[in-house]
Amino acid sequence: MPVPFYDPIWQKPPAAPAFQSLFPGGQRVDVVIVGGGILGLSTALHAARFGLAVQVLEAGEIGQGASGLNGGQVIPGLKYDPEWLLEHFGPDRGEILVNFAASTADAVFESIRDEKLAVPFVRNGWIQAAHTETALKAAANRDRQWQARGADVRLLSRTEIAALTGARGYLGGWLDRRAGVIDPLAYTSELARIASAAGVKIAEHQKVVRLGKNAGLWRISTEGGAELQAKAVILATNAYTGDLLPGLAETIVPLHSFQIATAPLPPDVAAGILPEGQAVSDSRRILIYYRKSADGRLVLGGRGGMALPTSEGDWAHLERALLRLYPALSGVAVEKRWFGRVAMTPDHLPHIHEPEQGLMAVVGCQGRGVGLMTALGERIAGYLASGDARQLPFPVSPIRPIPLQAFRQIGVAATIAWYRMLDAFER
Repeated sequence: MPVPFYDPIWQKPPAAPAFQSLFPGGQRVDVVIVGGGILGLSTALHAARFGLAVQVLEAGEIGQGASGLNGGQVIPGLKYDPEWLLEHFGPDRGEILVNFAASTADAVFESIRDEKLAVPFVRNGWIQAAHTETALKAAANRDRQWQARGADVRLLSRTEIAALTGARGYLGGWLDRRAGVIDPLAYTSELARIASAAGVKIAEHQKVVRLGKNAGLWRISTEGGAELQAKAVILATNAYTGDLLPGLAETIVPLHSFQIATAPLPPDVAAGILPEGQAVSDSRRILIYYRKSADGRLVLGGRGGMALPTSEGDWAHLERALLRLYPALSGVAVEKRWFGRVAMTPDHLPHIHEPEQGLMAVVGCQGRGVGLMTALGERIAGYLASGDARQLPFPVSPIRPIPLQAFRQIGVAATIAWYRMLDAFER
């Protein structure tokens, strides 16, 4: 891929190692994890600390996928509010899900603190910015529900959101102080480092091409010729899911999330933009999200085209959004452009599948993957170690391919274009 289209600002810590550690061929291990992103590494770390022998196989390099390319927003909760979860899942499971969702940002920031991870971060919250009265009412409803549970959240007036963001066009919003921002590539790299220190073997450039079961053991073969046997296999490939597990890739719609980063902002301009360092997502149908980086850039992202980019013009919609929010940045260069692949599930919830004993798969981050996958990894490791399904906050569900999934992707592309036009009329 040409460098201009794969040029994120995020940084691995100095001297981050390459990982080429494999168990000897034919040796039985407890768990093989396919995918070295946040979910795979969090699961591996905690499984190793439970005393399991764990091998992580990553097709590319650690952090090369969505885990290292995302916007680095650490947001607790799910797409749905507590009352919806309680109604949809029932009082018992719903309460478990609400409590789990509330804890996901804590899982990230406690790991950074307790493990002394070399990860730049700011934990001053996340703002959901409302650009219509309808969005403002939804924010008030969300605020009521989380306030009732004692969360550190509050509504923002038009004046307050203008002061906190420095952006134009918002009627108000909602501030969740449990959230924050990190460098996602540094975080993923550091998860790999501490997992390795805990005894996990991690091998990059080991694409898994075959998966089968014989005499109660899973047999895993890689493109590089490695052969492993394991009691359990976890597919942690999300939007990069292939055909190892029939039907799994057809349960998601992969989308591209595009991002841009400005040059470091001049001090006089920077002072009025996100002065307290919050992350922001807006309320548009095709939302825009943004934050400052540790080196003082403004980083802004949103949905990109379904096809791979072919020119810098594929990021033009983000540059227009940047100047709509911050006209003062018209003279500041956009220095970096990149994109990553994300997975959307039809119900906007993560899915845990266990089609056979000892084989699990997890898909669907829904824009909250940093916290969600960190916390979920610990729960999956607990399930692997104990066999107790109560460790899993989400119910295990069957694999249900989306009917006519290829046509659904075309429909999603058309819907994105339609929504983008509607958003333009609401400016």
